[in-house]
Amino acid sequence: MVKPALSILKKEIALELRTKYAINTLLAFTGASLLLILFTLRAEQMDPTPKSGLVWIIILFAAMTGMMRSFVQETEKKTWTLLQLHANPSDIFAGKLIYNFLFLLILHLFTFFFYILMMNMQIVSVPYFIYSILFGSAGLAAVTTLTSAMIAQADRKGAVFSVLCIPLVVPLLLVLTSTTKIALIEGVSESSIGDLTALIGYCGVTITAGILLFDYIWEAS
Repeated sequence: MVKPALSILKKEIALELRTKYAINTLLAFTGASLLLILFTLRAEQMDPTPKSGLVWIIILFAAMTGMMRSFVQETEKKTWTLLQLHANPSDIFAGKLIYNFLFLLILHLFTFFFYILMMNMQIVSVPYFIYSILFGSAGLAAVTTLTSAMIAQADRKGAVFSVLCIPLVVPLLLVLTSTTKIALIEGVSESSIGDLTALIGYCGVTITAGILLFDYIWEAS
């Protein structure tokens, strides 16, 4: 399983380096959103909770803009059937999931770097900051990868992707807002472990559900 999944991962990286579609789209969207927040919303004057959640709204819509093409590009380039013939569903899902995780991890680091700089914030709890970025990337990657596979053969892909994806990531955003507030504003307390446990549990459930459901989605397409 490892070698085929790595082959899928290498294919995705090579394709993105050649086209640079997702990189350019996500960087442009994120940069414009950060500038909009800085100059129009006066986000530095917000209360801690909305300030912690605002960055995740930017990341969410940036991720939805770029991650939708994870499987859509396979149908557009007529390579869907080729993948079905030469790779197992679990290998395909694993390769796509790892690529999306790495891509979103870079997006998170880029966004948080400039967001913290622009908001004049400091990292209060480094472990919770790392947990938020890692598990936030994993959770978003799991949801967007599976949803992209579900809508790849649909007619109105963008609308269907948004309708399916947003309800699934709302619980993740709520938990990430709490862990980010702990990491950047409040610091660790006795109740902090509950948010971290919920974050890890969400990632575990979504990744497991993706592995179990992808076989049926792939064979039915």
